Amino acid sequence: MEVKVENYGLAEKIDVEDKDMSFVNYKVTGLDSSSLEFLKENLEGEIQIKDNDLYIKIFYDEEMAPFSSDEAKAKIDDFIVREEIEMNVFLSSFLEDME
Repeated sequence: MEVKVENYGLAEKIDVEDKDMSFVNYKVTGLDSSSLEFLKENLEGEIQIKDNDLYIKIFYDEEMAPFSSDEAKAKIDDFIVREEIEMNVFLSSFLEDME
């Protein structure tokens, strides 16, 4: 399984409280069809499957967004790699529940 951050940024006023939220789009490759379906049915966020790849869009309060700190902005490539590793570990542990 490989996880890549495809996009991130600000999604304006998407929730019921009418406040700004941040988002991260992930592309997950290298999963079999049963893993894809399990994740699609059990993850939160906007989940899609296209061409045997899983696309996940997760929304965050601005304070919790992975790339909102000053340090993240200064070292964005490092923070993107870290986020990809963390999502890979999260999805791997989530898939352990499938068995």
